[in-house]
Amino acid sequence: MLKLLVYGYLTNTYSSRKLEDQAAQNVHFMWLLGMKKPDHNTINRFRSEKLSGVLKQIFSQIVLLLQQEGIVSLKEAVFTDGTKIESAANRYTFVWGKSIKANKEKMKAQLDELWGYAQSIAAEELKDTAPVTFEEVNPEKVKETIARINAALDDKQEVEKKVKQKLNYAKKHWPENLKKYEEQEKLLAGRNSMSKTDPDATFMRMKEDHMLNGQLKAAYNLQISTQQQFILNYSLHQTSTDYQTLQSHLEGYEALYNEKPKAVVADAGYGSDENYGILEEKGIEAYIKYNTFDKEQKDGLKAFSNDSLHYNQAEDYLVCPMGQRMKHIGEGQRVTSSGFVQMISRYQALNCEGCPMRGVCHKAAGNRIVEINHGLRKHKQAAKERLNTEQGIKYRKRRPADVEPVFAQLKHNHGFRRFLLKGLSKTEVEIGLLSIAHNLRKWKA
Repeated sequence: MLKLLVYGYLTNTYSSRKLEDQAAQNVHFMWLLGMKKPDHNTINRFRSEKLSGVLKQIFSQIVLLLQQEGIVSLKEAVFTDGTKIESAANRYTFVWGKSIKANKEKMKAQLDELWGYAQSIAAEELKDTAPVTFEEVNPEKVKETIARINAALDDKQEVEKKVKQKLNYAKKHWPENLKKYEEQEKLLAGRNSMSKTDPDATFMRMKEDHMLNGQLKAAYNLQISTQQQFILNYSLHQTSTDYQTLQSHLEGYEALYNEKPKAVVADAGYGSDENYGILEEKGIEAYIKYNTFDKEQKDGLKAFSNDSLHYNQAEDYLVCPMGQRMKHIGEGQRVTSSGFVQMISRYQALNCEGCPMRGVCHKAAGNRIVEINHGLRKHKQAAKERLNTEQGIKYRKRRPADVEPVFAQLKHNHGFRRFLLKGLSKTEVEIGLLSIAHNLRKWKA
């Protein structure tokens, strides 16, 4: 069965029904299977269930064979990049985390309004009841509160018709909706979006889609590390940003081979304070651009940017472009979307009044205040120096020619633009088979 799937992916045959046909009609498949003819359900069960969790070990054995042949080295630099591949989910099955939060807040506000109305109409009936707060709502609390309001307003003639309608709607729909929201929030697991038909998929903006306008589509973020255009490691992620994927991707590499690459070469999408720190801690050289690197190479640092200000570490002050000291006025923290805590230092110029450069330096009222992340500043300076070494320039030239053609092979030449299976574990199997097929195809080319 594994031979059938690997050869199928080698020949761009991904569908289980097409593989079933090939097993009955194609002499190459017949020979591999020893004339056995598995049906599409058997093929799909084997791919979805039997290979889940074990295929990556099979993939690693092929990479180790490539290392034995001297084609790749697990201890040298790897080239890392990511691409988004569309999920098998239906296209317009959005579930948004922010919408769930907004709906729950709206429900709480309406429940509070109904409770207040009930107290104004039926204060006597509610005087012995415990006070109700709506900071947190759950299906049981909502159901109980609506029942208490209905009981208090039951015999009141002056109750407005629209209030009765709202109570009836709330009784019928709100507890059920809250249960649905709780289930969806568990599936979201901190993400802002998912698909109803593939909850593991996240909506991401795709560069290519059926309407050619960069639509949001349910997808997974595929990360690969390559060398000589061979895939050494792959991982699937539910976040659309590349910088949040690097740590777990590298941990997967170390778990597979019990080795760490000498260096990681990647584009500016991975250039973050957190990633530079992770690579430094692991002893891996980071040939990773930061977001303004290319612009600085072309135009140099902007004269009035925060990064251009001279810093005196011994006395902890900055120097503005006019030579004036900017004193340290405080510390703060900034938490990134991945939960990483950045330490921020704030500095203020002593007197900007009358400065001839004020119009181009800053336009806010008062003296200029800047925020500096010294950790990131050091990492960026080290990255800049490393990227401009002879080795760094070689890596920068080689990166787009090493990793990006692999995506072109997978998506364009071999037509794999959309997963056939749903769920993270199943789509990882598909990527594993695709990666094995790519390495074998290139090895024997």
